Amino acid sequence: MPLSMTDDIRQDLEVLRRFHNHLGPFAVVGWRMGSIANQYLGERGFDKQALVFTGTKTPLSCIIDGIQFASGCTLGKGNISVEDKGEAAALFTSKKEPSKSIRITAKQDIWDIMESNSEGEAVEIVLGFQDEELFHIEKQ
Repeated sequence: MPLSMTDDIRQDLEVLRRFHNHLGPFAVVGWRMGSIANQYLGERGFDKQALVFTGTKTPLSCIIDGIQFASGCTLGKGNISVEDKGEAAALFTSKKEPSKSIRITAKQDIWDIMESNSEGEAVEIVLGFQDEELFHIEKQ
């Protein structure tokens, strides 16, 4: 089933739009990644850390903003770091249980979606996917 557009999700997306200055598909991908990490590791940002493999070149790096917004892992708290691997992927680890982690990697189809659709259409498509359709999710 696609992501159900509840009022809470619509509100999150509006705040993400204001935070990131537009609602781009890569920021939405990051928001989805952070939301999945919250389901597995808990919503409290202080209790987890994130390692993001995008690097800092846009548009791929926009994933970082979505992750910060959704997961609560932020540069200011120092519980997010970025490696320049050029991958739409992130590893989230519990600070309370360091052996508990989740790696989320966007499937290759994401690049086709971004390249062959307008930004607004790409956002809609990304929102329409189930988590398992959009990402490889590895839990430990």
